[in-house]
Amino acid sequence: MPNSGRVKRLRVALGTLVAVEATSTSDAAAAAAVEAAFAAVTQVDRRMHPTSADSDLAKINNAPVGMPVCVHGSTCDLLALARRLNTLTHGVFDPCLPTRAGRLQDVEVCGNEVVSQAPVEIDFGGFAKGYAVDCAIEALMAHGCSAGLANAGGDLRVFGSYVEPIFLRRAAGVATQIRLCNAALAVSDVTWQGRPAEHRGYYVRAERAQLVGAGAVPVRDFAAVRADKTVIADAIAKCVLLCPRETTARVLRAFDAAEIGDR
Repeated sequence: MPNSGRVKRLRVALGTLVAVEATSTSDAAAAAAVEAAFAAVTQVDRRMHPTSADSDLAKINNAPVGMPVCVHGSTCDLLALARRLNTLTHGVFDPCLPTRAGRLQDVEVCGNEVVSQAPVEIDFGGFAKGYAVDCAIEALMAHGCSAGLANAGGDLRVFGSYVEPIFLRRAAGVATQIRLCNAALAVSDVTWQGRPAEHRGYYVRAERAQLVGAGAVPVRDFAAVRADKTVIADAIAKCVLLCPRETTARVLRAFDAAEIGDR
């Protein structure tokens, strides 16, 4: 029977502490898989950072109106996800910041090209971290790991034999515990002071006064969503914060996800 190895490493990435853990045939194999996972996270951060000059988002935001911009396929995929959520939430979910006139409806995607028909400032702070966690997990799987975990500041996904205990707060500060297995979980708390400063998106607009100015008042301060993928859980958690309950229910059904924790 082959030896098995389990490796866990912590690093700062995406403006938060990221933990990656893997089980493979040996410590060396697990360590190589973990390194590949962190490399995947770094690539996501490089492509989707809101202010880095060479990121896909900066290229889109800085392009003249009507000029096509060639971007990575994953950026187009997240724009497609955002558009679907935008439709389901009647425009509430929108990664275009109110600092410019353009909204998501002004952004067109054709193949790997993006064209903005109005000035936009896109920020994927609402779900890029969840996507990075998914990329880390995919890297572990691609390296043949039998089990693994990736956690980036409240966005978590596990697969294989891992069963991760999670404590979530409920009303009046009482905590409840869930056990996460072969699933993803995203937690969003608008009162948390440790959110990445460089990602504005819904994290900045989660402040009540700013939300009122942006046309969306938060329904609650805390949301936890379980889904098959972390990017889905992360994005829907923002919908839970911002949307009426009937809208939230429609979004959860569309993605076969579940809200847990505070009710």
